[in-house]
Amino acid sequence: MTKKIGFDPQKYIEEQSKYILERVDNYDKLYLEFGGKLIGDMHAKRVLPGFDQDAKIKLLHKLKDQIEIIICVYAGDIERNKIRGDYGITYDMDIMRLIDELGDYELAVNSVVITRYNGQPSTKIFMNKLQQRGIKVFTHREIEGYPVNVDKIVSDEGFGQNDYIPTTKPIVVVTGPGAGSGKLATCLNQLYHESRQGNSGGYSKFETFPVWNIPLKHPLNIAYEAATVDLKDVNMIDSFHYDYYGEVAVNYNRDIETFPIIKRTIEKITGREAEFHSPTDMGVNRIGFGIIDDAIIQEASKQEVIRRYFETASNYKKGVTDLDTLNRIQIIMEELDLRPEDRACVLPARQYSEKLKNRSDWDQEFTPPVMALELANGRIITGRGSELMDASASAVLNAIKFLANISDEILLLSPNILEPIQRLKSNELAGRITSLNISEILIALSISAVTNPTAQLAYAKLIELKDTQAHSTVILNKDDEQILRSLGISFTCDPDFPSKNLFYV
Repeated sequence: MTKKIGFDPQKYIEEQSKYILERVDNYDKLYLEFGGKLIGDMHAKRVLPGFDQDAKIKLLHKLKDQIEIIICVYAGDIERNKIRGDYGITYDMDIMRLIDELGDYELAVNSVVITRYNGQPSTKIFMNKLQQRGIKVFTHREIEGYPVNVDKIVSDEGFGQNDYIPTTKPIVVVTGPGAGSGKLATCLNQLYHESRQGNSGGYSKFETFPVWNIPLKHPLNIAYEAATVDLKDVNMIDSFHYDYYGEVAVNYNRDIETFPIIKRTIEKITGREAEFHSPTDMGVNRIGFGIIDDAIIQEASKQEVIRRYFETASNYKKGVTDLDTLNRIQIIMEELDLRPEDRACVLPARQYSEKLKNRSDWDQEFTPPVMALELANGRIITGRGSELMDASASAVLNAIKFLANISDEILLLSPNILEPIQRLKSNELAGRITSLNISEILIALSISAVTNPTAQLAYAKLIELKDTQAHSTVILNKDDEQILRSLGISFTCDPDFPSKNLFYV
């Protein structure tokens, strides 16, 4: 089945790189604040079918001779071990991962900047780790009154007290692992020091969403609100842009609210009127010019809103988000007239689970764990949890058996392989959850594939699960989430725990 494409990645890269180079021509050095993910931008890939998830890093690679990179991280995020939900790793580990991957693309990492640093102990350990590996580390203190007290910020007591980061390339990309990392403050800090040295520095913002040149209520822009529902971002018409140009452009509340302060700060730093007249002017976002089929983009964006709804509902159940956030995502669903069941794999999973729950031997307090997996051709494959394996593992095995045209009656995995693994998990490791997860099942499958041609045939089909969709009737544990991500399966969960165990990780 041919995948529907609504976005031209090559056209986007050409348009975007040309626009950045035009912008840098105006300055000795351009500080480019980079929002979102440099590598593996799965949100963009989901809402823009055809988008290359690594398009941004490939864009930077194309300009590698003119670019170096500064990575920012807020000390408080290191201190509280903040987790990146997409990778399931802490921010400090994510920075190390990013440095490695940037090196693979021949992109120079200038340094890591610890923002709002005040001697936090865990942050100090992280800084030592980086320095021991040859990574330069700078620290920036929190400035009282930032960002509104412009006079103090642009002074010796403000940016003047922070380190200046020496750079050599005309384009300096400033990025970070998440919102609030201090990217903007770092850019402004650099502009302050550049100005003091008599250099002409400029600032621009590279943020993919919202898309400024499509309608405010386009599903693609609403999907951005769903993705940032925990940050309470709201898309708005850029009133500054309309007032100056008479042209409608879309931006979001935080940029619009802070624009006058940013503009005034830059003007005070440089001593001249800013070249831009609106938050949209500050951006170098050309993503809208890569859209080639709007209907495909709209449908993909609606599906992303539903996915974000399930994610938020599960996070609320787990206690990591608040009721206001859950209410907000429900309003967004209503705005697009969407229901959870509009995701194709939801209803089959729930129906199979309900069928299992009607059995007399089932504990009615808990939802039977079932996963439904939608293949590229639209076929739905289900799997249920059992004493032997969890629902995710069952669904994946059933899916690759189907793809390999292997009969349901044929056992892929010998009990001689599975039983020792389960015995080790239940007895020697004294585990409460003894059913095997996807990771354990795939290890068993890889072992079987060495001597079993049928298992080898099924194992070879794992690659065909990339970009498929799945839904679980219960909240998944972290191990299964990570394996599903590595297989390229986009999953959602109903906000129900599978058991009374509190230590369900």
